[in-house]
Amino acid sequence: MARSNPAPSLPQPHVLSITWPLLAELILGFGVGFLGMWLVSKESDTAAAAFGLANHVQGAFFLLFRIISMGVGVVITQNLGAGNRRDADRTALASLGASTWLGLGSALVLFAATGPLLSAMQASADVRQLAEPYLHVLAFALFLDAFNASMAAVMRSHLRTRETMLNILSMHALHIALCFPLMRGVGAIPPLGMVGFALALAISRGFGLGVHLWLWRVVLQLAPRWRDAWVIEWATLRTSVAIGLPGAAEAIAYRVAVLVSVTVVSAMGTAPLATQGYAMQIMNVIVLSTVALGFAGEILVGHLIGAGQLRSALHLVRKCLFWGLGVSFGIAVLTALTAPWTLRLFTSDPAIIASATTLLWITVLLEPGRTCNIVVITALRAAGDARFPVVAGAASMVFVMGFGSWFLGIYLGLGLVGVWIAYALDEWVRGSIMVARWFRLGWVRQAVASRRLVTRAA
Repeated sequence: MARSNPAPSLPQPHVLSITWPLLAELILGFGVGFLGMWLVSKESDTAAAAFGLANHVQGAFFLLFRIISMGVGVVITQNLGAGNRRDADRTALASLGASTWLGLGSALVLFAATGPLLSAMQASADVRQLAEPYLHVLAFALFLDAFNASMAAVMRSHLRTRETMLNILSMHALHIALCFPLMRGVGAIPPLGMVGFALALAISRGFGLGVHLWLWRVVLQLAPRWRDAWVIEWATLRTSVAIGLPGAAEAIAYRVAVLVSVTVVSAMGTAPLATQGYAMQIMNVIVLSTVALGFAGEILVGHLIGAGQLRSALHLVRKCLFWGLGVSFGIAVLTALTAPWTLRLFTSDPAIIASATTLLWITVLLEPGRTCNIVVITALRAAGDARFPVVAGAASMVFVMGFGSWFLGIYLGLGLVGVWIAYALDEWVRGSIMVARWFRLGWVRQAVASRRLVTRAA
């Protein structure tokens, strides 16, 4: 394997020591979403359908922030691996201005375009009535999330995953504590339903931003100025955007394909849309460990690339894949087996429970492909090979997932089962391509170029 001259060997934490704080963050984040779905499902299946549909829209906008957070994270890890703290700090501070304008723009677009977006997704009138005010409040939370995403990425790049975890856990705990009084009403507070969930989210995100600013000062010795929050330092962010934009484009393309599939499901009626929402909420349990492992791998691969230790990066990803495939498959089987009971937390409709259980068994077949995608794509991005995943995977996301959802679900009349078969086929197609790219060393040239760039600046 080609490799650059390595920097002095850096003490690297074990990947699992990075994984568990990230997993704790993801589990509580999932718990908040699970709680929200449970609370709104007590109102009606229509409310649950609106909640699930609105969260898909929010998730699509949130992915825009990954343009900054993903690119900044990779550039900082590579600079730290090469011993270049000066440029790492410059990149961190520059991320704030970009987050301000990206977050503000996203919030304004979501607030102004809520109605047209829900209409484009063929939401019924009763679903729209519930989803619109919810998304209007979420727009403000989205603005705050832009900062939290980039600031957390900077903390993790410095291997400060435990401090980041404690902040995120506190933020989610506050959200949960506020959900019950705001959604159900208490004392003088009227019951706000879904809007209460969004308001609690916005308050918790403001708290998280304050803690992140404190952690930057105390832990990283980074003291942002007001200018950092408003001025976009294009020269500093150029490399971050070059990495983050393709990475975000891949995630956005995936989300758009999912939205197309959700639009197909929405056209089937409120009951299938609610079923989709319940099944996806439970399916999130399966992917948590894989996402945490992928993020941990990305952080360590970035450090290894900056240090010139390419062979160690290759072996690290192999280990991550081995662990990820075993854990995700086991959790998928357990989730499908227990689905008839866990789904009763959301609904008592036997038809919805039976349909969602079938979808979760399809997820057992889907998971190996998705694990390969998550683990390898994050590693490719950390190595500087950010364009390949979106270029190679775009066709599958458009045709296999997007068009396949309509073809199998509507044209062939397979309904939700057809849509989820399309999900599984897409994950396997893209996962096979990504694994081939990594183990055939197609990323090495970009890794060497990235290593030269950060060492030249040091």
